[in-house]
Amino acid sequence: MAAVTELPPISVSPVADWKPRDADASSISAPVQRKLLPTGAAYLAHVRRTVHKRTLAEDEAAEEEDAARRRALEMNGDDKNGADDLGVGDEEETVDLLVLDPKEWKKQDHYKVLGLSHLRYKANQDQIKIAHRKKVLKHHPDKKAGSGDSNDDAFFKCIQKATEVLSNAEKRRQFDSVDPYYLDLEESVPIPKKEWSSKKFFAEMGPVFEREARFSRVQPVPLLGGVDDSKDQVEGFYDFWYNFDSWRSFEYLDKEVNEGSDSRDDKRYTEKKNKSERARRKKEDTARLRSLVDTTLQNDPRIKRIKQEEKEAREAKKRAKTNGAAGSGASTPSVTAAEEAKRKEEEAKAKAEAEEAAKADAKKAKAAAANAAKKARRAARAAEGTA
Repeated sequence: MAAVTELPPISVSPVADWKPRDADASSISAPVQRKLLPTGAAYLAHVRRTVHKRTLAEDEAAEEEDAARRRALEMNGDDKNGADDLGVGDEEETVDLLVLDPKEWKKQDHYKVLGLSHLRYKANQDQIKIAHRKKVLKHHPDKKAGSGDSNDDAFFKCIQKATEVLSNAEKRRQFDSVDPYYLDLEESVPIPKKEWSSKKFFAEMGPVFEREARFSRVQPVPLLGGVDDSKDQVEGFYDFWYNFDSWRSFEYLDKEVNEGSDSRDDKRYTEKKNKSERARRKKEDTARLRSLVDTTLQNDPRIKRIKQEEKEAREAKKRAKTNGAAGSGASTPSVTAAEEAKRKEEEAKAKAEAEEAAKADAKKAKAAAANAAKKARRAARAAEGTA
């Protein structure tokens, strides 16, 4: 045990020549009455405690909580993306959505799970992070357990998987290639008809090409435009789309190797089959887009207008040439009639050739689509036979 030693007090004697200082009355200021203004951090803290009826300890705890919340918001960038926070992740959650099986994650709509179905491929990474945080705060298993909800964490796993896919550039590109929302739209693409008005043609077909433009490796993409576009603009549009370079891929639909299988033969067979299926889908998609461009070209009201303008320009040029020759007396009515007959014959021949070429192109496109469908059915029957 430690010993305690008591020491006697030590007295200090003052210095021999020390004496207290005399008060100097002339250096003391006269008292002045001043008005104190209710301001400053201390006064504001007093008002805050009074208004909220808090003690000093309660007020300090509340201020620390507010400071922690502000730091969390700053770390997540909410102060910079406040505009993007509006409506992101707040979409209605249907019963079918909440009962999704996380094991079937390839069949789920990741944008819909995160509440981004109104943005889809246009959503940026900041919006994805905001939506993910909102969903986690709402569906985290710990929060459900604290509120007495005994549901499992299946939907929470779906949220995590959706965020994993959409936060990875390559995985998101693969999912965007087979986005179920746009696959349904591709099945119901309107077929343009000659009896459509110009307004309906552009209203129906414009959004179709805008959706397809997201797959282009070359940006920007010329869109359908309007009825008053020039010949160069129309030709540029169709030249681009007939040579469309698409990055669209179909790896997302690959079949997984059987779990627990270590056989290299199984892996090789599955990889070979996936590669074949990707090539088939890519070929069908190319044929689909080509057929879309063909039918659009055949029914484009601008083509008829441009042909009519070119015809009128040729006729005006010939009339000017004929009038000039008649004024100089260099031609006769019989020669002029022969030239006119020859011109009409050439125009009729050119028109017939153009119609034949258009029919041939349409026939080829139809045959290609039929062959693709036939191969798809054959592959499906083969897959069923193998299974």
